[in-house]
Amino acid sequence: MDLRQMKVVVTVAEEGGFTAAARRLHVVQSAVSGTVRALEKELGIRLFDRTTHRVSLTAAGEAFVPAARAALRAVDQARAATDAARGELHGQVTIGTMQGVWGGLDGALGELRARHPRVRVRLRQAAVRDLRQMLRDGSVDLAVVALDRQQQRGLVTRLLAREEMVLAASPARPFTHAGEVTCAEVAGLPFIDFAPGWAVRAAVDRAFRAAGVDRDAVFEVNDIVAASELVRHDLGVCVLPESIAARFPELSLRRFVRHVPRWNVMVVHRGGDLSPAAGALLRWIT
Repeated sequence: MDLRQMKVVVTVAEEGGFTAAARRLHVVQSAVSGTVRALEKELGIRLFDRTTHRVSLTAAGEAFVPAARAALRAVDQARAATDAARGELHGQVTIGTMQGVWGGLDGALGELRARHPRVRVRLRQAAVRDLRQMLRDGSVDLAVVALDRQQQRGLVTRLLAREEMVLAASPARPFTHAGEVTCAEVAGLPFIDFAPGWAVRAAVDRAFRAAGVDRDAVFEVNDIVAASELVRHDLGVCVLPESIAARFPELSLRRFVRHVPRWNVMVVHRGGDLSPAAGALLRWIT
């Protein structure tokens, strides 16, 4: 078994198929398939179940991939350590983000590129529950996400910002009070909700539970732009973090006067040592 074989297996697992893995690795699909078959023969186990339409990890594959990923990460860290000793940073850093959560990441990435142009950066967007797992299994080095303040098992968190959420509505929709709204008032309006697993959804759920009211969700979306378009056409109202809502000046925004939905934007990483590249980026984020 060699590092190249491990990298191919990890890439197939991350991309969900041989064709996508081949594109990412810049090789032909037959080379990826052949590498996986050779490793499976050497190990005497099947790492993947293959069907006409999908490729999925077997139980043995589920056990193999985290160990292979850790081995590859250790090699990258060893190389990065020697580069750092010469005053250089190479390698790769993978950053997880949620849709709509940026947390000043652009400035930090600009610093990283300016100072260490040979570091490759991969951005991975996912729901917060998926990002937590990606951090734990090592497929993401660090993430900028919205979380509650409770302890995150096996993860180190650092607060970047606390942010209130506002109600976004069409300017044509009338309200009782200018600029202000309550959960009880919103409960009677057609509501545009985000899917379960979204941090916005979790924050709104908490606020409405605290207010003791239920809302009438007529749309459920998984895209911020789609939500804003529905609001713009007056098909419903939506709760958004203020920094996100400000990107849509055509919408009318109102603050909650009680039971205000809030979220905490944090940078999160695994406990233990980070790679030099990830450590550098973390310093500039915070």
